[in-house]
Amino acid sequence: MQSPPQTAFDFRKRGGKRPGAGRPRLREHPGLIGPGVPHRTRAAFKACKAVHVTHRVRPGVGYLRKQGPAQVLLGAFRAAAAGGQMRIAHYSIQGNHLHFVVEADGAEALTRGMQGLAIRIARRLNARLGRQGPVFADRYHARLLSSPREVANAIRYVVGNYRRHTREWLPPDFVDPLASGPDNPLEPPRLWLLRIGWRNQARRPATPFEPP
Repeated sequence: MQSPPQTAFDFRKRGGKRPGAGRPRLREHPGLIGPGVPHRTRAAFKACKAVHVTHRVRPGVGYLRKQGPAQVLLGAFRAAAAGGQMRIAHYSIQGNHLHFVVEADGAEALTRGMQGLAIRIARRLNARLGRQGPVFADRYHARLLSSPREVANAIRYVVGNYRRHTREWLPPDFVDPLASGPDNPLEPPRLWLLRIGWRNQARRPATPFEPP
């Protein structure tokens, strides 16, 4: 007489990769539509670099291009423009986010500079608007710019960003009063790429610049 076949049981083991385990790549914020900035390790760099930075505000802060908030922001930019190891070269103020092209003497200098700028902006905006609480929706997004073409495309993208967002008709010679001009940086840069290197590329047709 044969023994009945043994039934195999699939026991779940401890550990190992499971669906949905670990820190989520994107996090949501109350009042923020859509995902935030991924919690990836930022690119490390030691020498002075050009960086395109984007920082988004919370919906409750309101429209940044109104005269009151815009003047507060411009004042904060000027106060922080030459602030130590991170320097603001170009900027633009959009309805719910800010763009910068900065130069930083290293990854830590960029982090400290952006933290200081965010605190300065938050304090001044909250005081002007009579509100309390966080101003920025998430961490800033930073993209290193390593070549003259990348820098030229980033500058064009930043200073001309309002044209991309607005639905109103703008003349070809429109100059955004809430953005630095390509040849009029907020603070004269020290980095060759931001002073000279990008200019030859600026005369060539623009290549697509992928926003953050």
